Amino acid sequence: MDAADLDADTADLDADTDDLDAFVAENLARYAETQGVLPERLDEFGERYRSQGHLTREELYEVAYESSTRSAHHVRTNPAERCREVTRNARLVDGDFSTVHLLTGLSGFRAPTASCVLAALDGDRHAVVDTRVWASLDRLGYVDERKESFDAADYVTMIEPIREIADDTGYRAVDVGYALFAHDDTVREGTLH
Repeated sequence: MDAADLDADTADLDADTDDLDAFVAENLARYAETQGVLPERLDEFGERYRSQGHLTREELYEVAYESSTRSAHHVRTNPAERCREVTRNARLVDGDFSTVHLLTGLSGFRAPTASCVLAALDGDRHAVVDTRVWASLDRLGYVDERKESFDAADYVTMIEPIREIADDTGYRAVDVGYALFAHDDTVREGTLH
């Protein structure tokens, strides 16, 4: 490879990064117009989570309600001590798959709701994910096919390119997730499901 080819490849990478930066900025600005999880609420949960070292059953219910009003009531069927134990342990577990899998052991928690807990705890490394985020990643070529339900492995599949985009653009992972959500909300034709 000669210097001209190397310069062309570098220019392509810079253009892609500029495109991604513009994509995130534009869609992040649109996020407030969506019905997605409120970032300020997630920040509140994250502050409590970090200061207490765990979340209570009522706090988990509030997180779940922000994410999915339909399944939030299931959270209240969890024993209170189990909620504290699981969220305390989730902070200690290594690996995204294991952490999401642990949180989804609680009633009322699937990967998208678990992602809210993780994004609240550490928005630099985690993002809120769901059908809209997956669809945007699919449109951008990071994943193949559309999905409507997610598990811990799917969270890993989504968070890897989200972190890559965050690294390339300088945005936090949580903000990239919000931008992906807003993008799908803007371009999707028809109903969500």
